Amino acid sequence: MEKRIMEIGNRRISIFSDIDFEKGPIVYMHMNSEDMEQLAVELADMNTVLVAIDGVDWNRDLSPWAAKRAFRGGEDFTGGADAYLKELTELIIPTVEDSIDFMPSTRILAGYSLAGLFALYAMYNTAIFNRIGSISGSLWYDEFLEFMMANQPMQNPDRVYFSLGDREKINRNQRFAVVEELTHKAQNHMQSLGSDTVFDFTPGNHFEDTMYRIAKGLRWLMLEV
Repeated sequence: MEKRIMEIGNRRISIFSDIDFEKGPIVYMHMNSEDMEQLAVELADMNTVLVAIDGVDWNRDLSPWAAKRAFRGGEDFTGGADAYLKELTELIIPTVEDSIDFMPSTRILAGYSLAGLFALYAMYNTAIFNRIGSISGSLWYDEFLEFMMANQPMQNPDRVYFSLGDREKINRNQRFAVVEELTHKAQNHMQSLGSDTVFDFTPGNHFEDTMYRIAKGLRWLMLEV
């Protein structure tokens, strides 16, 4: 795959694609270029464009509303997702796709942890993404499941992928301990809306085998595009 680097505002964008690939799926993720390069090697057989967006403030840009910090000594979430999503859909994505002269057959927004929560939140505020991946997503986020139940996505995605490590619910912090229960409920809700869904378990806690988990989820999201 060819690698291209762009600077769009304060964001560093890394694009991985085959030179002669003109139409197919495109995947957007919030991660660094080095991790996306590893994924590009893993997914080289999938005929897709992979886009890594780096330079976001996760606690601000990917959080849907203000909430208390996740870890002692960390920063509170400030709820800047709406403003950032506008930048993503109106500036970053058009600039990326114009620069590579690419017409996507489907757009996939996927993310790990808080970026997985943001991917789910995005579908309630834009219809630009056809498929969503929430990989070890932070579904414990305060009142997020209630938000999903009370609102309608702007477009029901064709597919929504959920995954967790099988030990993520084993946590003394009760805020995190409910993540498996809430993820099951979120999956069931999206399935009731007509999306094809999967809830996948892999061994380990939140921090284990992240690249394997992401690659596994992306493969399912890119099937039959």
